Amino acid sequence: MSGRRTAALPTSVALLFLLPAAALFAVFVLYPMATALTYSLFSWRGTAQGSFVGLDNFVTLLTSEPYRSQLPRAFAHNGLLFAGAMVVQNSVGLLLAYVLHKRERMRRLFQVLYTMPYLVSPLVVGYLWSLLLSPLFGPVNAALRAVGLESVAQPWLGDPDTALWVVVLVTAWQWVGFPLLVYGAALGSLDPTMEEAAMLDGASSRQRFWYVTLPMLVPVIGTVSVLTFIFSMEAFPIPYALGGSNGSPAGATDVMSLLFYRTAFGSGASNAIGVSSAVAILLFVVIVGVSVLFTRWFRRVERGLT
Repeated sequence: MSGRRTAALPTSVALLFLLPAAALFAVFVLYPMATALTYSLFSWRGTAQGSFVGLDNFVTLLTSEPYRSQLPRAFAHNGLLFAGAMVVQNSVGLLLAYVLHKRERMRRLFQVLYTMPYLVSPLVVGYLWSLLLSPLFGPVNAALRAVGLESVAQPWLGDPDTALWVVVLVTAWQWVGFPLLVYGAALGSLDPTMEEAAMLDGASSRQRFWYVTLPMLVPVIGTVSVLTFIFSMEAFPIPYALGGSNGSPAGATDVMSLLFYRTAFGSGASNAIGVSSAVAILLFVVIVGVSVLFTRWFRRVERGLT
């Protein structure tokens, strides 16, 4: 018996189904973006909008203190967060996803265990790790002293040389469940005959991963990399919980979102709305621009592998 063909929905009906999502996107994304862009082009006296100043607020960010020194530092720290996420978080996530894909026994249990930190609020995770790393009563230093590594124990969040790396590792620890789930789903959708053919040709397990499995994961790797970049540039809760709004110690954990927060709510400047909106627009332009470049580059790599 031949199956019945389902009639396609009329365009007007399809658009009606999309209307609620489009309305939410317009209200909570497009409108705030347009508002921030408008605010960045005007001067402000508190909450009273002044005259149109064009790009003066952006010029202030690049030429006036403290923004001139804090802006490059914050951008650099966001870049290090992204690099750390790519090296630690995404690499470990891919490795764990591949290992669990090969071992069906207790796979779901370990997926849940690795994903649980990802489901907890980042602010809670940050405060929890600040307690664990406390130099006074934190169990991390206590454990190091207990095993004879007292020289290694130190105020992890009080030293500018280690504070940012703590933020990187804590962020990677929490978010490793995200690439694990995405890569796990991608591995489950791959054609197993490709790897079986490589196995029959005598390829080792490592060779099958590098020359068969990994190239087929390039589209997913590109998606995860772009999302990781966006998350890293928008990082706020964990740096705030570990270093406060000033990015302590000595600005070592400062990021762009903290700079925006300080400028908007902590600077006390009369033109705080205009300058903070300029920070938001600058961050948005960087995120969109780099994300587009990443996407095009990964698509070029994908076409080269096909």
